[in-house]
Amino acid sequence: MWGIVPAAGAGSRIQPLAFSKELLPVGSRIDGEMERPRAVSEYLVERMILGGATRICFVISPGKSDILEYYGGSVYSADICYTVQPRPAGLCDAVFRALPVISPAEPVVIGLPDTIWFPDDALRHLPDDTLSFLLFPVETPQFFDAVLMDEVGRVMEIRVKRRDAGTNWIWGAFKMPGAIFGELHSLWVSRGKADEYFGTLVNAYLDQGGAALGVRAGQSYVDVGTVHGYREAIKLLSAKPELATPAAGKTG
Repeated sequence: MWGIVPAAGAGSRIQPLAFSKELLPVGSRIDGEMERPRAVSEYLVERMILGGATRICFVISPGKSDILEYYGGSVYSADICYTVQPRPAGLCDAVFRALPVISPAEPVVIGLPDTIWFPDDALRHLPDDTLSFLLFPVETPQFFDAVLMDEVGRVMEIRVKRRDAGTNWIWGAFKMPGAIFGELHSLWVSRGKADEYFGTLVNAYLDQGGAALGVRAGQSYVDVGTVHGYREAIKLLSAKPELATPAAGKTG
């Protein structure tokens, strides 16, 4: 299974930083006998691997060579590759940069590298054979992508950063077969690549008869892309002291 990490964003909400926002130190990890700072994106990478990913593709911008230097060619038990988004053009454009390496027969999982969420193995609850969203309850759904579902968990609509969110459940990651990933790319191209957010593209996919599943397996979710979110992440990790975990492979 592939994991795609869209890491090409400028991180304007938390700048100025002297490095890519995905390398912002949040919490720590044990490296041998030494405790070291942990990059925020490591949490997503770890969760992808716990969810079954064996290969991970980072989508970076031309100026983010520090991510390549940090992760190198492998991390924990996964091999790493990189692709470049030449200019900021939204989440859809970023994730589809990884399309050339994704086989139609292979599942792919996508998450956001400036988030921290629990439980860390929640991706295991997502099926391999359909488009599915890992959902988390939040107090301010209007700042995220809220996922409206019917009584059996079928996704009816994704409301992207709307005041009338209609639910407090938002997506924090999503998974699908490589074939559906290709279908979504074709739909995105047919719509003139106008969809910046993945939610609006999925709404078009549903309107055309596609199906998606929402899975309420998430418990806590923090967007670390703001100073407020950074503080909330520190609080969350402080409440879970076991998270100073051993390093299981190359990170830096």
